[in-house]
Amino acid sequence: MAKIRLTKNELKKQKDSLKMYKRYLPTLMLKKQQLQGEIRITDLRLRELQVARHQLDESFKSWIAVFGETGFFKPEFVKITSLRTGIGNIAGVAIPVFEGADFEIASYDIINTPLWLDAAVESMKQALLLELEAVIVEEQRVRLDKELRTTTQRVNLFEKVKIPETRGNIKKIQVYLGDQQTASVVRGKIAKSGTEKAAR
Repeated sequence: MAKIRLTKNELKKQKDSLKMYKRYLPTLMLKKQQLQGEIRITDLRLRELQVARHQLDESFKSWIAVFGETGFFKPEFVKITSLRTGIGNIAGVAIPVFEGADFEIASYDIINTPLWLDAAVESMKQALLLELEAVIVEEQRVRLDKELRTTTQRVNLFEKVKIPETRGNIKKIQVYLGDQQTASVVRGKIAKSGTEKAAR
């Protein structure tokens, strides 16, 4: 703890600091709550994406055997040409927002390919969209976690260190200044009493 000067100016400075800490603490606490809420929302979205991916995988099982037909479906039929993201802002944190993706579908002969190929291509696109969104939501979670740690550290610093320390400094300065004032009054009375005695 830094040594403080026991003066009226320092007392004013400490009182101003205490006001500032008290003014910012509720804002930080509100930000912390907002971040915690947003983290819960991202966790929920990640679970939804996992469930959707699991359901998609289950739907694949019903007709996966047709993929064994030689040479019709290849993973390179579906290529991601671009990932579309935006920037969102949650409690002052810039986060990526998933807006979709663009795909390139390889051309194939509609007449000489089985009917299931269209469904397979569409399912592959859905699976890729779910994966891409999960990556973006995970990045949101990472950024929100980092900001929550920083905000929590600030809340703890204000609540557990700065506010109690400043209150202690104010009390120490007030006690010292009060003692100085009392001593000054006592010295004045003693001097007055000595002056009166000398005048007699």
